[in-house]
Amino acid sequence: MTDYGHDLWFGSFVTPTAHPPQAPVELALTSERAGLDLVSFQDHPYQAAFQDTWTLMSYVAARTERIRISGNVLSLPLRPPAVLARAAASLDRLSDGRVELGIGAGAFWDGIGAMGGRRLEPAQAVRALEEAVSVIRGLWATDEPGPLRIEGEFYTVTSAKRGPAPAHRIPIHIGAYKPRMLRLTGRIADGWLPSLGYLPDGPASLGAMNERIDEAASAAGREPAAVSRLLNLSGRFTTGAGGGLLAGTPGDWAEQLADLALQYGISGFILASDDPADLHLFGQEVAPRARALVQTERTA
Repeated sequence: MTDYGHDLWFGSFVTPTAHPPQAPVELALTSERAGLDLVSFQDHPYQAAFQDTWTLMSYVAARTERIRISGNVLSLPLRPPAVLARAAASLDRLSDGRVELGIGAGAFWDGIGAMGGRRLEPAQAVRALEEAVSVIRGLWATDEPGPLRIEGEFYTVTSAKRGPAPAHRIPIHIGAYKPRMLRLTGRIADGWLPSLGYLPDGPASLGAMNERIDEAASAAGREPAAVSRLLNLSGRFTTGAGGGLLAGTPGDWAEQLADLALQYGISGFILASDDPADLHLFGQEVAPRARALVQTERTA
């Protein structure tokens, strides 16, 4: 059992559809009204049926008041890190500190290449992501002396002026599954952001993957608990007896998510759904029940 002791939070994972264009905005507003803590959006710039994720996030930030906003996850090969750093800091300042940064090393390389991005081998993509995080954090570090200079294998910044500083310390969550990416997450990330449906053995994969992150964090002189564990998930709500993992009543969901929190240290649960009713149930019924179950177990 691995419980890192973090408070639970809950979010939504929305498709940035272009037809109709206001649909993802309405889902963001629904998420906020449902009491969810975060709304996040897929980022596939090579998909013509999708709106640009960063533009959508900016629009949503202006339409909402409380909810945090993130890409899930941003496609790094198509988003230069120096520009991304300034964009994230600017939106964070404009939204009173509500931005989080979810990034991935890249996938769907044919689409990335079609949009002018550089195709990378897996090991190259990991190294590129590590360099990118250095660039992003370096430009945010306005208390550091002098301009930012990084000469990397993939990203070079020569005498870039630092800033603007974000309104708060923007957490960087990395989407990771393979050993190299998991070790990188342990070394440098604020959070780990996989999707349940992509785990090779479902929830049973979380234990070994956590161990890789924890070992890398410890080797880098970090506390493993410094890396929060988030999880994208999907399922269906029913009114009767449950039919397995995330296929049941809100009470069933709450029990299962509480178990994932206590057994594997997951503290952020993000529901992939474009159904307003699902988002409402998740925020209004699942979230408070799961929090109560975890609190009861921790204080027993």
